[in-house]
Order: sequence, then C-alpha cells, then structure tokens
Amino acid sequence: MLQQYCRSLTAYQRLKTREVKIGDLLLGNGHPIRIQTMTTTDTMDTAATVAQTIRCIEAGAELVRITAPSKKEAENLQQIKDELRRQGYNTPLVADIHFTPNAAEIAARIIEKVRVNPGNYIDKKKFDFIEYTDAEYGAEIDRIRERFSPLVKICREYGTAMRIGTNHGSLSDRIMSRYGDTPIGMVESAMEFLRIARDENYHQVILSMKSSNPLVMVQAYRLLIQQMDTEFGECYPLHLGVTEAGDGEDGRIKSAIGIGTLLEDGIGDTIRVSLTEDPEFEIPVCKDIVNRYQGREQHASVQELNPAEKIHLPYNPFSYKRRDTKLTERIGAGHVPVVVADFMEQENIAPEDLQAIGYKYNELTDKWNIGDAAADFIYTGDKLLGFELPGTLDVICNHAAWQQAGDKSKYHPFFQATEYLNPAGKMDKLHFAGVDANADWLILQQVIDKAKTDDDVVLCVTSTNMHRMASIRRFMIELMQQGVTCPVILCAENKNKTVDEQLIDFATDTGGLLLDGFGDGVWLWNNMQQVQNIKMNGRTYLEVKNNHQYLNNTSFSILQATRTRISKTEYISCPSCGRTLFDLQETTAKIRNATHHLKGVKIAIMGCIVNGPGEMADADFGYVGSGPGKITLYKGKEVVKKNVPSEIAVDELIQLLKDNEAWVEPELTMA
Repeated sequence: MLQQYCRSLTAYQRLKTREVKIGDLLLGNGHPIRIQTMTTTDTMDTAATVAQTIRCIEAGAELVRITAPSKKEAENLQQIKDELRRQGYNTPLVADIHFTPNAAEIAARIIEKVRVNPGNYIDKKKFDFIEYTDAEYGAEIDRIRERFSPLVKICREYGTAMRIGTNHGSLSDRIMSRYGDTPIGMVESAMEFLRIARDENYHQVILSMKSSNPLVMVQAYRLLIQQMDTEFGECYPLHLGVTEAGDGEDGRIKSAIGIGTLLEDGIGDTIRVSLTEDPEFEIPVCKDIVNRYQGREQHASVQELNPAEKIHLPYNPFSYKRRDTKLTERIGAGHVPVVVADFMEQENIAPEDLQAIGYKYNELTDKWNIGDAAADFIYTGDKLLGFELPGTLDVICNHAAWQQAGDKSKYHPFFQATEYLNPAGKMDKLHFAGVDANADWLILQQVIDKAKTDDDVVLCVTSTNMHRMASIRRFMIELMQQGVTCPVILCAENKNKTVDEQLIDFATDTGGLLLDGFGDGVWLWNNMQQVQNIKMNGRTYLEVKNNHQYLNNTSFSILQATRTRISKTEYISCPSCGRTLFDLQETTAKIRNATHHLKGVKIAIMGCIVNGPGEMADADFGYVGSGPGKITLYKGKEVVKKNVPSEIAVDELIQLLKDNEAWVEPELTMA
C-alpha cells in the first residue's frame, strides 16, 4: 500500500511501475526517466519530418512523437521510419492519434508506440450534457470496448506500446456529464481504456494526465496512482507533461512546476516539455529537469513521517486548500502571497534600482508608478535606504540595521533562527525569522514553540537539504500538526547554475509547495550580477538583462502558474505539430506583444481544431486554426467568429476583447 500517492513523502524513492518495452527502449520499473518530444512538421513531408526528428534525437530525445491525423499520415510513417533507419537512427517513434481509430490501427503495425486520447478517440465532443442511467453508461462502455479492442489486439500482436493520454480540456461528454471537468473525471477517462486493455491481457501501457493548469495536472496524477494502486495493486508507467505550457520563461516555469512537483515524489517515467518553440529546444529543458534527481535515490529530508504505515496528512493532497494562517499586517489570512526582492549583495541602492522590481519614479509628478508585478518587500541586509520609499514597498533588514532606522514603520527586522530564539533588544510589531528546515530538529522545535505564541512573526523557510521541497513540506506539515498558524514565506537560494537551471529549481522548489496550499510569499536569491545570455545552436532564447528583474519576474511567474497571485496575462499556447495551420511561434509572439498588459485574462492560441475548444480548458478567449490561413475566434468555448483571414485575425481578437470589456489601454498605476 502506498503512502497516499507515492512511496515516501520524505525520502526520494521512485514509484514502482510496470516495465514497458518500446522498441529497444525500456521504460518504467526503475529505468532512467526518458526524455521525449514531438515533431512540428507536416507528416506527409517525409524529408522535413526525418530531418527534424534527427535534430531532436541528436539533442537527446529518446522517443519522438509524430502526428497521424488520418490514414494517409499513418501510412507515411513507414517511409519516415525506413529513412531514419537507413540513416542509422533507431530511436522509437510514437504516432499521435486523436479522432481516427483506423489511423491508429495502421500506425500500430508500423512503429513502436501509439498515443490515443480517450476523450476523442471514439467519442465526438459536442459539449452536450446527458444524464446517463447506470445501464446506459454501461452500454457506452461496451461501445468503447467494441471499438477500442481491435487496436489493443493489434498492439499485443505486433509488440507495440500504447500511451493512454488524457487531456483536461478534451474529456468526452460522457465523462463530463458524470464527473464534470475535474481531475477525477480525467482519471476515470483513462481507467475506462486501461481496464479494457487489461481484460485483453495487454500491459504495454503508459498513461498521462495532461492539463495546462499545473494544479489540475498534479492532482490528476496523484488520483490516478491511488486508483491504480487500489484497483490493481500495481501502477503503470507515467508520462508527465503540462500541455500548452507556452514559450520562454513562462513555459519553462509552468512545465517545471507541474512535472517537477511529481518527480519530487518519485512519480514519472518519461517527460515531455511542451513549448511553443522548435521541438529540439524542448530537450535541454527536459534534461535540466531530470538532472535534478541524479544521485538523489533514497535521500531523505530531516525527519521521516511514519515510514512504516500509511500516514494521515493534515491537508488533502488531492484537493487544493490554502493553509489557514493568521493575518500578520498584510501577510497571510487569505491575502495574495507577497514577493520579497533580495538586494542584500548590492552595496548602493538608488531609487532607479527599484524599476527592476516594478517601481518607477516620475520626477515631474513626484510620484511612483507601480506595476502589477511590483515586489512587496525589499531585503537590504545590513543597509538602510537614503530615500523615501513607495507607499506599497517596505524594507526587511537585519536586526542590527533595523535598530538604527529612523522610520520604523517602513523597516522590519530579520532574525536568523538562533537570533529569533534569543533576540538582542526589542522586536518590531512585524518581524521575520529565517528557518532552515534541514536544521537540527531540536532547534526547529524551539522555533515552532515560540511561533505558537508570537502573533507578529513571519517565518522565512528554506532548506539546505538536497531534497529541498520535501524537506520544507515536512516542516510545514509539522507546523499544521502542532497548530502553528503564522504566515510562511517560501525561500529559495540558487547559485552557480544557468538561467534555465535556476528557473527550473526555483519553480519546482517553491511551486510544488504552493500547489499543496503552503506559502504566503516567495523570496528568491542567487549570485548572478551580470547580463546572462543562454545560447543553443547559435540561438539566444532566454536572457537576463537585470538580475533583480529576473528574480522578480520569476517570483510573479511562479505565483501566476500556481494561480495563487495573478499579475499578468496568461497564455495557453500549444507547442505546434504537423496539424498546425499557421506559424504558431510568430503568431504567439504577435498576440503576446499586443495583449501582455491585460492582467488576469487567459488567452488560448491553438494550432488546429484538435487543440481547439476542448484543449483550451479554462481560457477566456481563444484563437484557433480552422483551415489553411483561417482562424476561428472563441469566447470561452463559444464560437464568435469563423474563418477569419489570418492576416487580420490578431486585430479581430483585440476587437473581441474590447467588445467584451476585457481590454484596457496599457499604462502603469500611479501611487
């Protein structure tokens, strides 16, 4: 019996799963976490698809997926495979199937793996709500069995593996009618197909639970594991990914939060990072995520949690609820999480330096302009500032510096744990205490005991443990079990790594905790002071022009991805594939440039109707390819305009936003 949904919540242990053979590649059962991607070329263009597949393989892909939307593309997989083998590439290929069972049955005889989506493999989604009796529902399952079993038998005969890949946005009307748009519905959608496969004695199955919302994704995987463990006493391998994650920093952060949160608990046998970029650029991000777990096997956080029995957590890992905290000034008690900007290593801090964290001083008006992503606190270490601060920004400084501050209404003292236990001098009404969750448990218990009766403390929790997220989670569980309700700021330090690696570490170590309802703020710091450019194959695709701005943006992006604090527009954009009907990267950039200032608006940009109204899930507006050079615009799941020429479609989208009062002119708020 598993502990909730994994083998251990404190020691890093891979989830035990069945072994699946994909060509010559072994997956699951403790084998290395495999890296994969998907081509974006037209499958009928054999030369282009082969060339792109080779680029992906040489970048490190261990599986490559190719779309097969109809019989002709499925048949052409033979030409693609033969040419790859002729050139000496034996990497397994995967056929991506949605609406066409006959294409899947052709592909299963040719290549090593097929992916089917149970939401649209047999069912046609019409967004109809139908109340089924148990008998009627059973008849629907019999219909699925009749149509799905032939593919299962072909896969068993040819030794072909299969991924049953549920997507949050494409659940069938049958599932939606009974279970709703929920993680439980996602699980049942896959389990219906898995039960049929097991009945046919076919076990070469991988499963996935993808969503553009990392919270939904994580909950669905946890529930799936629990369901398989309860129903079968075993688990099948899991393919992890956040669908339609987007591009740039946001795509990497959202992917790292969803994938990393699960990998932290040993969950996941293969991963794909779905970026709106060329597929070979997904591979280094996958590698950075997987490399976090090298040498971590059996590594435990500071204290075990009832390792011999199934534990009872003080929170529900399958349903989000933020930890109850008391209000300490403007932190905690349901307030949005705060962001702390770390200026500890900057010797001289001037008013213009605050522009990097969302504040710009206007000399003509003698006012501060405050952006939506403006930090709430600035940490200065041993320094005091020589200028008047914006009204919404306060300073955290070390206790000795705080004692020298003239205006203590804007300055708040920071103590290390041992200082907090034995402070030299009085404390401010609002004070901060730094805690290493990997410290000696006697020290941690003393901090907990003091925090129980301290109404004015905010704990700033980090961990020097290699298994950092689990270490901090263990401390948070202890706070809850002992009834401590002070706010907690999640802290993460990251040094001597590339920008990509830092994004992934920061997103995983803090984002995973936020998804479980922990954390009333985020505080990130590193040791980068100069401009950082990330180059790959001659292309610069991420850069840091100002380290304070980079850390501030990362903090707000993590909060946005976990839906705990909305500060900007959210883009749900698919990674493109052979079905895409326009230049997705160029169009995404154009839409982002025009709409990036629309705080809280969710815009979906989908390459084709397969990733259309269903896959958009909870987007407010949608821009979907409906034919060559044609776009369909959506409000929610409702079609507003069809067959809009792509040349004017972005302008039409802006007009749609204006018509629905979702448009504001870009400007900064005056303080």
